[in-house]
Amino acid sequence: MTVTSERQPPRAATTTVSVALIDGTPLVREGLSALVNRTQGLRWVGAAESVTPGLRLCQRLRPDVVVVDAALDPRGHLAHVLTAGSRETAVLLLIDDARRTTQYIASALTAGARGVIRRSAQPAELVRAITAAHTEGRFLDPALAPTLAAPPPRVQQPRQPLSRREHQVLQLIADGLENQAIADILYVSVETIRTHVKSILRKLSSRDRTHAVAVAFRSGVLVIDEMDRPSAVPGSRPARD
Repeated sequence: MTVTSERQPPRAATTTVSVALIDGTPLVREGLSALVNRTQGLRWVGAAESVTPGLRLCQRLRPDVVVVDAALDPRGHLAHVLTAGSRETAVLLLIDDARRTTQYIASALTAGARGVIRRSAQPAELVRAITAAHTEGRFLDPALAPTLAAPPPRVQQPRQPLSRREHQVLQLIADGLENQAIADILYVSVETIRTHVKSILRKLSSRDRTHAVAVAFRSGVLVIDEMDRPSAVPGSRPARD
């Protein structure tokens, strides 16, 4: 069930931060609504109890910050879809104890989430997290910092190194591109890209594309500096394999 207010007006130079929630617990939905409505500088736009109505809500109202129950996004797909649709949207994940792990938090941030906070956080902490996710583009709950500071689990290096073209494809996947868009950039067929993706998943022992990107960053196959370069130069034709 989705609770929404009227469509938000065009943003002004100084606007409040609009907030939406995707969470299956009615008490959480009502509680965050009350918290946002009484907090100066925040504006409540609505809530949804599951992924599909949540996506519809965000597509229609385009909130600045979407607070998401991590239990509804176990592999980071929802965070990826929400942020791919609008780079101005900040996803803040409510983390429960079951997902308070280095692997989950790192994967969530790689997938597109801009912040993580404990589900048990105090109201003032949650307000601070929402504001920081919007204005600073990143928020990490101080109580979760030791989790990321701990040595990550050992990731087995690929048995075979990625080819130059597979590495290009993986970089473009990390940029959020789908197979057809990657094929257009590299001037190859979409079937060729699917073959490369299958090979990447096999070599990185990954279950899907998002997991492959997370493994690649943790194992050093991809580094942050690489992600700062343009995906492709318009009109240029890259060399074929």
